[in-house]
Amino acid sequence: MKTKSFLELADVKAIAAAAEAEALKNKWAVSIAVVDDGGHLLWLQRLDGAAPISAQIAPGKANTAALGRRESKVYEDIINGGRTSFLSAPHLKAMLEGGVPIVKDGNVIGAVGVSGVKSTEDAQIARAGIAAIGL
Repeated sequence: MKTKSFLELADVKAIAAAAEAEALKNKWAVSIAVVDDGGHLLWLQRLDGAAPISAQIAPGKANTAALGRRESKVYEDIINGGRTSFLSAPHLKAMLEGGVPIVKDGNVIGAVGVSGVKSTEDAQIARAGIAAIGL
């Protein structure tokens, strides 16, 4: 039987703080979500000025990255490549760039989803958050 790491509250807070710092440094109004490996919401924050819909999209991106075990951009690329039937994939909530899995020792232990600016910038914020815990 394998032993697997998991996110603790201190990890989630560190991820959220670093993601928030990256967003504020760039003056980006976003929502930031952190989920566990099953896509369950552990943290959600909507920065001042972020669109209300971003608080729905960010957890969806994180959920998609956690359950799919890959960046949510992969699904966006598949759909944009013409495989629109992928939109019917069950339980994947936001197949847009900006959801990034948190991987430790080859296992996905959670994900970060960000929404509110350009998709590449959302992903940049998510990666900055993950980097705060050394991953």
